[in-house]
Amino acid sequence: MRVSTKSLVGMAKKMAVPVGAIATLLFTLSLLLGHNVAHAASSSAAAPLDNSSVAPLVALDNAVEAVAARVTPAVVTVSVTARASADQASQDNGQGMGGIPPQALPPGFQFFFGPQGNGQGAKPAPQIEHGIGSGVIISPDGYIVTNNHVVEGATEIRVALHDRRVFPAKLIGTDKLNDLAVIKINATGLTTVPWGDSTKLRPGQTVLAFGSPFGYFHFSVTRGIVSALNRPNPYSENRRAPGDYIQTDAAINPGNSGGPLVDAHGEVVGIDTFIISDSGSFAGAGFAIPSEIAKASADALIKYGVVHHGYLGISIEDVTPENASFFNLHDAYGTIISQVTPDSPASRAGLKNGDVIRELNGKRVDDSNSLQVAVSEMAPGTSIELGVLRNGQMENFKATVGEYHGGGSVADSGTGSNQHARLGVSVSDLTPDVRQQLNVPQNVQGAAIQNVTPGSPADDAGLAPGDVILEVDRHPVTDAQSFVNQIHAVPANKDILLLIWSKDGTFYRVVHPAQNQ
Repeated sequence: MRVSTKSLVGMAKKMAVPVGAIATLLFTLSLLLGHNVAHAASSSAAAPLDNSSVAPLVALDNAVEAVAARVTPAVVTVSVTARASADQASQDNGQGMGGIPPQALPPGFQFFFGPQGNGQGAKPAPQIEHGIGSGVIISPDGYIVTNNHVVEGATEIRVALHDRRVFPAKLIGTDKLNDLAVIKINATGLTTVPWGDSTKLRPGQTVLAFGSPFGYFHFSVTRGIVSALNRPNPYSENRRAPGDYIQTDAAINPGNSGGPLVDAHGEVVGIDTFIISDSGSFAGAGFAIPSEIAKASADALIKYGVVHHGYLGISIEDVTPENASFFNLHDAYGTIISQVTPDSPASRAGLKNGDVIRELNGKRVDDSNSLQVAVSEMAPGTSIELGVLRNGQMENFKATVGEYHGGGSVADSGTGSNQHARLGVSVSDLTPDVRQQLNVPQNVQGAAIQNVTPGSPADDAGLAPGDVILEVDRHPVTDAQSFVNQIHAVPANKDILLLIWSKDGTFYRVVHPAQNQ
């Protein structure tokens, strides 16, 4: 036995008697005092608070209970059977989605799939997946709104009502851009919930979220507030898709997708759609599609079976205090055009890179998100007028909105390299080999980024190898040397505006050069 252990044992033996004596004394005192304390406690037990003391809390409880009782009968659980493709089955290594823990799935899109797997080592074949989501009844004859990602790829859809009845459902149509869908069951006299006006929401308002969290706890309700408005979706596969989401701290979990977010009047102000969470479960930030978008989409799907979205053909980004001075702006509102798609409504209207859209049909455009939503919800063929700041001068441009088909943007939101220490980036000419390696289109001209130094100004600005620098301070870059020359011409201590092409689109970035280089 080690010396230190022996020492502790010896000390324990020496202290055993006095410690035992103290314990006996304390026990005796506790018996004597305990009786008196218990007697005193029983004689002074606190009485329940009267109604007048807790009236505000009771009133809040009553209000929430009334809203929940009104809305819950219109909430449904949507069960989906889908067939995964052979490619997906192969990616899942024969285990399907059921072999992946929920926390490994993209936030907000965790479903609980039970694959009917094929034998180990067998040729990958289509697999059956089962998913659970939520929905809300919007008409007495059985039309139901849910998310597109809930029913996407479904071969069978079943709907469970609050009264335990179960119906097969028919898919009426989907709006992939806004992640919405309408399904229908063959029933009449159903309880519905009216649409509310999401444009009147304000941060701090009470909202309730309904649905089937984790696909098991059916017809749950959680209470929270509107945390923020006009939020983008950082997980969207389409960075140009409209955002405008309602952020709430009402608990939304996997399975809640497609359920309603309602206000204090019991009106649907949003459709729950995704969460942001490292674990895949509720972490205080849930997001819902505002009713302003959801209602218009649902109405179009019911009437036509399809939603026609407006399209301009531009990539856009917000005006910020950081980049405003480069565009001769004294205030940070509007949206900057970073790319115009050839032969698009925007190009035919005469819009160019570097234009700043400040107005749409005479109304102020605050940011990229508001323009994205406005254009997306317009019918193709709509004539619009844009107030544009170009080189410090306001001009008006007339355009005709085109139709979005999923491939374009609505209005979107080696050897011989040259090193430049001020930015921490090395660039090269866009030779045929480099262009092929980076898969850069022929119409893109500039300097290709080969390497970015970790922690450098270029790294801080979000630049990455494979990006192409198109402009420096609004001046075109023709090759690597012209880029270096233009950077050298920028005075020390001055920020630099770069126009960047990447596989995700074209965007402006303000870089703060390193000093003493």
